[in-house]
Amino acid sequence: MSRVTINDIAGRAGVSKSAVSYALNGRPGVSDQTRCKILAVAEELGWAPNRTARMLSGSRTETFGLALARDPRTLATEPFYMEFVAGLQSELSQRGYGLLLQLTETSATELELYPRWWSERRVDGVIVVDILVTDPRIAAIRELQIPAVVVGDPGMTGGFTTIWTDDATAMTDAIRRLVQLGHRRFARVASRPGLSHTHVRDLAFGQAVSADGLSGTIVHADCSDAAGREATRKLWRLAERPTAIIFDNDLMAIAGMSTLAALGAAVPQEVSLVAWDDSALCTITHPTLSALNHDVMAFGGHVGRRMFSLLEGAQPAAHLDSTPMLVERGSTAPPPR
Repeated sequence: MSRVTINDIAGRAGVSKSAVSYALNGRPGVSDQTRCKILAVAEELGWAPNRTARMLSGSRTETFGLALARDPRTLATEPFYMEFVAGLQSELSQRGYGLLLQLTETSATELELYPRWWSERRVDGVIVVDILVTDPRIAAIRELQIPAVVVGDPGMTGGFTTIWTDDATAMTDAIRRLVQLGHRRFARVASRPGLSHTHVRDLAFGQAVSADGLSGTIVHADCSDAAGREATRKLWRLAERPTAIIFDNDLMAIAGMSTLAALGAAVPQEVSLVAWDDSALCTITHPTLSALNHDVMAFGGHVGRRMFSLLEGAQPAAHLDSTPMLVERGSTAPPPR
């Protein structure tokens, strides 16, 4: 069976080839009525785009790029990005778009991807995550003029379209609730220093404990289970042990809970634990994990929608997705007397 061409569609719809091209490529130049007619005829004839021809003509690739500077073993066990990518992909698939996901060893290697992706016309735009407080990717992407949606605090995303969660308020509210339960000694097992969300949460944690005359200790880790175990051991060796620990992701919190059990410490009788993000893992531990909850799949979908809006001409802006809310479960309780 021969391939359906725009000539075939134009002949059947009774319009010019240029009108068919405008309609199939989502470009202005035809009325909504004509566009609908052309798309209906294309579907009837079983038309499919020739991706190679579209790339050579400067048309869209129907692909967005996402690079992650991550150890594959960490990514395979970290719930956040699995849920984020699932939500993003569900939004892209509704428009017939694909996701080019590439893992890199370092942030520097990631930086080398963008010029290649753009010069080879492999993507229509990029989604940038794990923003650094001072991030060289921002200037590089601006210079290349790649459409981009950045996930991170808007104060550190260089004016690009930004999707963010209010982590500062979430941290402050969580500390306030734990203080209501009676806790005075806090600890935080944080992500890598230099990441924008680590910086925001560290700052909010420090301000919250200082404002109430509490004590607070921060240990930085790499979000892996091994780092969560080691950070928990370090905190439990302190002369003044914390009675409440807030972890930056679910994986480290679960590893911390397991470590405390091995050390003979009872959760929540001796120490309360709170995880960030709240995946399904938090509901199958014993005790179940209290967590700062936000819908990560919906978050990924939101990023996808903003990416399409950007391609359709929306001006860059910062969009607040949500403020994570503390969901109390079995791992939090008043501190020991």
